[in-house]
Amino acid sequence: MKIDNVILASASPRRQELLKKVFPKFEVIPADIDESVDKNIPPEKVAQYLAEKKAEHVGRNHPDTLVIGSDTTVVLNDIILGKPKNEADAVNMLKLLSGKTHKVITGVSLFSHGKSRSFSETTLVTFHNLSDKQIAEYIKTGEWSDKAGAYGIQGKAGAFVKKIDGDFDNVVGLPCNRLYFYISSSDISAPI
Repeated sequence: MKIDNVILASASPRRQELLKKVFPKFEVIPADIDESVDKNIPPEKVAQYLAEKKAEHVGRNHPDTLVIGSDTTVVLNDIILGKPKNEADAVNMLKLLSGKTHKVITGVSLFSHGKSRSFSETTLVTFHNLSDKQIAEYIKTGEWSDKAGAYGIQGKAGAFVKKIDGDFDNVVGLPCNRLYFYISSSDISAPI
């Protein structure tokens, strides 16, 4: 697989690190889009929908480049837990996740030559029961900021995880294994 021109349509440093597993060289152009979503889109489809919007937004200005858009959602009982607005919101999210299994869904969209291909990957994550003290100590770290569901599994919140069923990288923000095989199983460098 040799693709020379790749753009990641994301400002996430975690996604940038993960994408290096698939493409050692790529450009980063964050997609500045409105991330509001129609209520009729099921929670399981939101990440893929937003990934498609991001990839297309950046891809329209780079037609001969493979643009990769991605978005990650945390879903508990059909409710999306987005990025917390403040500390109190983060505390509430972690209390909701405590002792329960939730879905982490990452949507990925590949946009090239005016067309796109997309998929999503789901990983089940089960948290231990968390005490108020454990949550408060985590909140002090600031790691919850700018993370769906108010946690990053690759940081201190990794200790909250009792069990994971699926791709660890997917929970961090990009399912590299699936992305690699998805790209290498088709001629993505040609027009889609």
